[in-house]
Amino acid sequence: MNSLFLAAGVAALYIIAYHTYGKFLGRKIFKLNPEAICPCREFQDNVDFVPSKKQILFGHHFTSISGTGPIVGPAIAIIWGWVPALVWILLGSIFMGAVHDFGALVISLRNQGRSIGDIASDVINKRVRTLFLLIIFLELLIVVAIFGVVIAVVFNMYPQAVIPVWLQIPIAVWLGHMIYKKGAPPLPMSIIAVTLMYLTIIIGTHFPFKMPAIFGLSPVALWVVALLIYAYIASILPVQTLLQPRDYINSHQLIIAMGLLAIGIIITKPTIVAPAVNLTPQGAPPVLPMIFVVVACGAISGFHSLVSSGTSSKQCKNETNSLFIGFGGMLMEGMLAVLVLIACGAGLALGFSKEGETFVGAAAFAHHYSSWASASGLGSKIGAFVIGSANMIEKIGIPYDLTITIMGVFVVSFAATSLDTATRLQRYIISELSTAWKMPVFARKHPATIIAVGTALALAFYNGSGKGALILWPLFGSVNQLLAGLALLLITVYLTRKKIQIVYTMIPMVFMLFITGWAMLINLNKFFITSNWLLLFIGLAVFLLEIWMVVESTLVLKKLHIAK
Repeated sequence: MNSLFLAAGVAALYIIAYHTYGKFLGRKIFKLNPEAICPCREFQDNVDFVPSKKQILFGHHFTSISGTGPIVGPAIAIIWGWVPALVWILLGSIFMGAVHDFGALVISLRNQGRSIGDIASDVINKRVRTLFLLIIFLELLIVVAIFGVVIAVVFNMYPQAVIPVWLQIPIAVWLGHMIYKKGAPPLPMSIIAVTLMYLTIIIGTHFPFKMPAIFGLSPVALWVVALLIYAYIASILPVQTLLQPRDYINSHQLIIAMGLLAIGIIITKPTIVAPAVNLTPQGAPPVLPMIFVVVACGAISGFHSLVSSGTSSKQCKNETNSLFIGFGGMLMEGMLAVLVLIACGAGLALGFSKEGETFVGAAAFAHHYSSWASASGLGSKIGAFVIGSANMIEKIGIPYDLTITIMGVFVVSFAATSLDTATRLQRYIISELSTAWKMPVFARKHPATIIAVGTALALAFYNGSGKGALILWPLFGSVNQLLAGLALLLITVYLTRKKIQIVYTMIPMVFMLFITGWAMLINLNKFFITSNWLLLFIGLAVFLLEIWMVVESTLVLKKLHIAK
């Protein structure tokens, strides 16, 4: 399969989907109202509630929902064959993920910018709100701790990315100052900011920084501490100071990186050497249902509903913008996931070296993906994407070392954005839980953030290594996708109350709850057999909370149906 035709066909399909299915949902199902007063205007405080231009908010939203999800997921799912991975990315992103993200954003816009978990008290009942918020808290605890570890690992893999990533912070602060304080036009300012950022990439290529071990702490552990301190500061600052301008820079970085990949694909026209279908790779779990969990953010992700109803809904200044931000953002992420498939399934074949030996063609893919164990490590998945991308971009004429740095910074920048946003979201969730439980002291900004960062730090150092969060990684995919099903459940109940047709959210809801519940049962059985009691206990607790919430919601849906 020629990757150029594949990329062009997918891009065309997404454009058609946005202008047909997306606009249909906005007009007929969610009935977007351009005259509605959005929370960012009603509660404007210039800290969390900040009216933002559509393009700037798109940059924040997209970079926040992406992280490393659309990279890591497809990079491992291709082991089952590029066709199953591609089909799920396309169908999932259009008919499930985009509907999920868009719906969560709209509901939050119409409920004071509250999180989708807190809104459950109005749409379903107060018990469900507590259940939902507890599941969300666990999800975000894992996300904050995991992304700290992910960035630390990538810094170790690509030390040339360290200087550019940290220098991006003052550049973003300068950009926010120029736009919001000086009234400078966003586009030319962002072009200057991105230019400065790429100059730092050149510096980083020549001056890589390798974190040493200090006070008995490994480099990864030290990076985790530094990153969580940064996350604390970033999450309490006004969004226009750092979060929003940094995300805006990263959105431009995305466009540039995807543009470079597209040009590389046009020039090299690499053939996809990965098998079209390979349902039984060595040591891999069953393709059904696990591919739906593994691809994660590339098709649908519960984390997206938290971003939509957490930070994006507090900045969206017009209800009609939610289509571009929510639905369009997910389609853009789907496009990125497809480019990852091409990088791993075709770009890697242009040359892959290991232990002094170089592999090309089908041998390169076969060696990297020889078994589930060889392909499933974090470094392996990120490495496949970075090397495959660099192989294609190098043909444009950009030096290979510089290209490696560009892609390394690209991966870290998206992970850092998700870390910022997830920490802020966890603060919101803790505040909402504290308010519901009548503990107002913990609803304040600093106490809530201390809990958010402190619990993530405790999880990271669970075993003293700084990588303790990885112990919960096997649960993350299932919990994340179950959360997506629960968010769709809430959206479905909301539409039922409004007497609006629910088929467009109910079918994805049933599918996600069934398929990820199935995956969770497989994981629980594995944890029991291997005597992994911690994962078994946490996984079982989440599963029971989910069943309880589904039962409560089903009873409400039944009453609403009878009332009709």
